[in-house]
Amino acid sequence: MNKEKQRIQSIKEEKTYWRKWGPYLSDRQWGTVREDYSPNGTAWEYVSHDDARSKAYRWGEEGIAGISDDQQLICFSVALWNKKDPIIKERYFGLTGNQGNHGEDVKEYYYYLDNTPTHSYMKMLYKYPQSEFPYSKLIEENNRRTKSDPEFELIDTGIFDEDKYFDVFIEYAKNSEEDILIKITAHNRGKEKASLNIIPQVWFRNTWNWGKDNYKPEMYLAENNSLKIIHKKLGEYNLFYEDNPEVIFCENETNNKRLYNAENITEYVKDGINNYITQNKNDAVNPSKTGTKAACNYDVEINGGGFATIKLRLIKDSLQNPFKDFDKIFSTRIKEADEFYSEVQKEITNEDARNVQRQAFAGMLWNKQFYYYDVEEWINGDKGQPKPPKEREQGRNKDWKHLNNADIISMPDKWEYPWYATWDLAFHCIPFAMIDPEFAKEQLILFTREWYMHPNGQLPAYEWSFSDVNPPVHAWATWRVYKIDQKLQGKPDTDFLERVFQKLLLNFTWWVNKKDQDGHNIFQGGFLGLDNIGVFDRSSVLPIGGHLDQSDGTSWMAMFSLNMLRISLELSKTKPIYQDLATKFFEHFLYIAQSMTNMGCKGVGLWDDEDGFYYDALHIDDKIFHLKIRSMVGLIPLFAVEVLEPDLIKQAPEFTARLNWFLKNKPEMAALVSRWNEKGVGERRLLSLLRGHRMKKLFKRMLDETEFLSDYGIRALSKYHEQNPYQLQLDGKLFEVKYTPAESDTGLFGGNSNWRGPIWFPVNFLILESMYRFHHYYGDDFKIECPTNSGNFVTIKDAADELCRRLSKIFLKDESGQRPVFKYNSKIQNDPYFKDYILFHEYFHGDNGRGVGASHQTGWTGLIAKILQQRKK
Repeated sequence: MNKEKQRIQSIKEEKTYWRKWGPYLSDRQWGTVREDYSPNGTAWEYVSHDDARSKAYRWGEEGIAGISDDQQLICFSVALWNKKDPIIKERYFGLTGNQGNHGEDVKEYYYYLDNTPTHSYMKMLYKYPQSEFPYSKLIEENNRRTKSDPEFELIDTGIFDEDKYFDVFIEYAKNSEEDILIKITAHNRGKEKASLNIIPQVWFRNTWNWGKDNYKPEMYLAENNSLKIIHKKLGEYNLFYEDNPEVIFCENETNNKRLYNAENITEYVKDGINNYITQNKNDAVNPSKTGTKAACNYDVEINGGGFATIKLRLIKDSLQNPFKDFDKIFSTRIKEADEFYSEVQKEITNEDARNVQRQAFAGMLWNKQFYYYDVEEWINGDKGQPKPPKEREQGRNKDWKHLNNADIISMPDKWEYPWYATWDLAFHCIPFAMIDPEFAKEQLILFTREWYMHPNGQLPAYEWSFSDVNPPVHAWATWRVYKIDQKLQGKPDTDFLERVFQKLLLNFTWWVNKKDQDGHNIFQGGFLGLDNIGVFDRSSVLPIGGHLDQSDGTSWMAMFSLNMLRISLELSKTKPIYQDLATKFFEHFLYIAQSMTNMGCKGVGLWDDEDGFYYDALHIDDKIFHLKIRSMVGLIPLFAVEVLEPDLIKQAPEFTARLNWFLKNKPEMAALVSRWNEKGVGERRLLSLLRGHRMKKLFKRMLDETEFLSDYGIRALSKYHEQNPYQLQLDGKLFEVKYTPAESDTGLFGGNSNWRGPIWFPVNFLILESMYRFHHYYGDDFKIECPTNSGNFVTIKDAADELCRRLSKIFLKDESGQRPVFKYNSKIQNDPYFKDYILFHEYFHGDNGRGVGASHQTGWTGLIAKILQQRKK
């Protein structure tokens, strides 16, 4: 067992806690719901990027390449100054949801290059321009552009054209759980000498101003080139630093004078270090060399093509020679990281694919964040602080006062989405399970705990509205993580499976009671994660009245039923009583299948036989009609598929008997269940919403390159709608959906998300899984045409493998060395200091694979790590 695996095992056995320190700082705390105390919930404006340097946060901290302990009491990050910017670079800059022509967007270049599950070694890169950072230009130009225009990025300003920038690599290596070595290496990529201030910062999260605990920790300048850091909950730490930087101190307290024209409670406020360095304000920092925030200011000159390295060490112990073994420890941890990933990647021989996968894992691990939010305290306010506006009592998240989160959670993207999204997190757990199944299991358990899950059984969606509804994929992720873990460990963790399953029974009941409006097993659902895919905003009341029966909402519930059925049967291996629950979920699945065929006993289903596709159905007055939009909504019925092995059926006789009775005595329902009575390859049985002819029709449309199949995956909306927009005229209003392969051209959901044409990894991944399941039943003799109209007939597995290949193409170099993800950007595509650093975007252009949306969404785009592994197989 390699060293990193040993550390993971020691955490599992509770012998050590190597994850105590990690990359737990957010990339953005400003502009979040948690820090918003405005009357109308205008979170982006309440604390802006310009405010951030002066505002002591209530609920969390941010920084560049930041680390903290697991309760974020002590924080460390890196700041920089090129002597031209008006402020030091201590946080990433980006546009707010209202400033960007396509919503919020970070305007920086940084890359997560390496990380291990215990964070024993971590590495990232930040590219810092030597010219003045164009804050105003980025705001003004993006504000000028329309939703039909591309975004204006930092590289578009020309600031990197002559290579006048610094590549700043930040690395961490742990010698032990609480002994962290820090190395900052700044490379001057330009030809001329350039000055740079490298400013490592350490500070305490402000926990003393909120009326709960008045204890104020302290730090001060100590002997032997060190800072002494003292916190009653963590004890004493020493931060050792090399050479002789100027060490400066202030307090992590709000600059009330700057922000609110009110009196400050200290002379040395949070932006004191910034003001001292950039404005020479000597009175902004504490001459006594003590405070709750400190920085080592290294003022260096770096020759063209040269570099400078800064070394620090954060440790409990007091050392006489803290840097004696520094390089050796770093080399050891890097070697161990290589050994760990060499084992993970043993089936991937292509070096480029290994690089992409390793950076995907790095992004997953860097996107961990300490997330703190006590909704009741947030609504009621803090003792000794101004009372929040009255509107808050009836405003955002008012029904979630039980929710009290203070945990390390996998974030979608720590800048664009620095808050958890429950359905995103389910997908995150798949690549996490490949490298750290214990963490993946902990995440899935966490969201079913009573301080997350609502007493009524609903899982929290995201902080903008915990009551929003996202696809119920928690059971699917639980089962997949269980199976991945079983394969890696050689034994099943049925305690984990049963623990999550018990809570998901509550969630399933909530769904059945809440979202089935007419009691007919057709689910309306609301948002359901596919933001702007429909002709209406699906999270709001329909503008023309009536209600929408959602093909995907109903299909997600069918999938949920089969996931719960499969888990029930697994648990019944040791506890036969679970066969009763398997029967319950089988019956739910049947009733949902029936309802999709005959809604409300009115003879109208969600399947359109003429088109060979599933559609949403609109109810207005006494009329029901299909909204004939060819979108991912119509492909999601593929996800509701389960293949049962003969041994599993044999060991559950009560379930089998009840199931056979049901099918014998309810023949009209039996006809809806695909091939239960027909044994497949290896005597397997199939449960699916799709009988063979419907499955073939869906595959025919899905694998058609003039519709869903792109060179880079399955589009979320058929390309058919490029020339044939769907239009609906109701009550004098025109509603339209057209194929839009990249950025959204509407303002729905902030305009930064688009499901009307691009390629999204989570649904593509579920399509892959479903195809492999279908093949598992039908076997090699069952052929489909791929692509449609090509004359090329292959097995369903072969078609799935082809989809893996196309999705992988987004990131991998083609024959000419180009990566489609960087389409149209020559410098990023070809420059040796850019081209092999990967960005994992939120979604991808439906025609050319270009990355779109959030740029660090590992996150669910981290699924590429699993797809690359599958592609090799």
